[in-house]
Parts: sequence; C-alpha cells; structure tokens
Amino acid sequence: MLLVADVGNTETTLGLCEGETVVAHWRVTTEAARTPDEVHLLLDGLLRAGGVDARRLSGAAVGSVVPAVTAPLAEAMRRLTDQPTVVVDAHAPLGITLAVDEPLTVGADRIINTLAASRLHGVDCIVVDLGTATTYDCITSDGVFLGGIIQPGVRTSAETLFRRTAKLAATELTAPKRVIGTRTDECIRSGVVLGAAASVDGLVRRIKAEWPRATVPRVIATGGLATVIQPHASEIESVEPDLTLHGLRLAHGILTAH
Repeated sequence: MLLVADVGNTETTLGLCEGETVVAHWRVTTEAARTPDEVHLLLDGLLRAGGVDARRLSGAAVGSVVPAVTAPLAEAMRRLTDQPTVVVDAHAPLGITLAVDEPLTVGADRIINTLAASRLHGVDCIVVDLGTATTYDCITSDGVFLGGIIQPGVRTSAETLFRRTAKLAATELTAPKRVIGTRTDECIRSGVVLGAAASVDGLVRRIKAEWPRATVPRVIATGGLATVIQPHASEIESVEPDLTLHGLRLAHGILTAH
C-alpha cells in the first residue's frame, strides 16, 4: 500500500493507493510550521482513524508547491514506511518532456497532473486544476508538456471580493438557479461560479485554437472545486478528483524502478 501526498498552498491531500486504486484519502490544512514529529503524529492518527496499520505501507511519494512543507512531510512519511520518500519535482526523470522556456520552474502539481493524464488516457489532454490557483496544463499523448495557463483560483477570487467590498458578505460557492440574480448573494454566486465556468470555457477554446497538433485534446478537470464548476462549463469532458494522487502513484512506480 502506497501513501501519497499532494501539498497545495491551502490544503494537502493525502491518499492511500492499493494497486491502481485510491482506497482512501484525506484533506488537511497545509501548515508550514509543523515539525517532522508533528506531521508523523498527524499521519499516524489519520491512518489509525481509517483502520490502516502503518506496517502495511510499502512506500510514499510527495509532490509539493510549498517548499517549507516538503522536507518535514517527506521525513514523517519515511518514518512511517521505513522507506525513502519519493519527492516529485521538475528534476524527476518521469519521461515527461517539459517543452517550456523555464522547465525547472514548473510546479510539481502540474507535472504530476500531466503525467497522470498522458499515462491514463493516452491522448492529448488539457488538465484544468481548480484549486487555490486555477491551472490549465497541456500535455500530448506522448508525454510532451506544452505549457499552459495560471489564473487566480475561484475561491481566491471570491475571498478577494469579500475582503475588498465592505457590504458584500461571504457566501457559499454554489451556482444560482439563473444568471440574473435578484438578491445580493445570488448575484455573487452567479459572478463567481458561473463567471469561473465561462472563464474555463473561454480559455479552453483559446488553447484548442493554438493546439500544435491536428488532434483535439481531451479536457479533464480536477481539484477541490471541479465538481462545482463542471456542470456549468461545457468544455470540461470529465472530472477526475483523484488525478493528482494517481499521478503520484505512477511517479513512485517510475522513480523506484530506476
């Protein structure tokens, strides 16, 4: 059983993979101040609560966009598994060609997502990851990362709106029944949720228009808000909430085989 961790700016998603299946996952707040001892206790507690004996773990992999979290987490995972933790970043020999101007600056999450998309689907893909930032990552079927787009995340944009407008209270991020709101909370939800969906559709169409191959790429959504946005974004073909965890699973297999 493999323990994997996707460290985002706001949340860290932890998963347990058995074979090709994600059998359990948890979301915790990303906290840079935790020591390896604290992280070890947190991980051990989550495993115990899930009825998982840490002795069943055969290894671990982490992909992180928060450098201060990476080393304590990797050390805690090593203690749990008694195996070196695989850390996935732009230096990792994953068989992905980073065809961009500054390949070493590409975030681990983007590399992992594109690895998963190309290996699991075997076709050209656009991965839309709706997290703290919304990223659009472009990968060919043969593993060439073409680049992409980074824009402010849906929740990040909403929080900025609430913080900078004294009379607009925070509201739940769900789509309203119609675009034209008749109450303030409906107007906000329309602007945030439907606005994000329209942005996804518009940017995906622009990416497709620039796609360097004759094939039309498949559009996959992942991330915490993917299920909220997908029903209103016609360009999204599927939602795969565990895509990054599967990418970490695949990366662990590739890197430990060397």
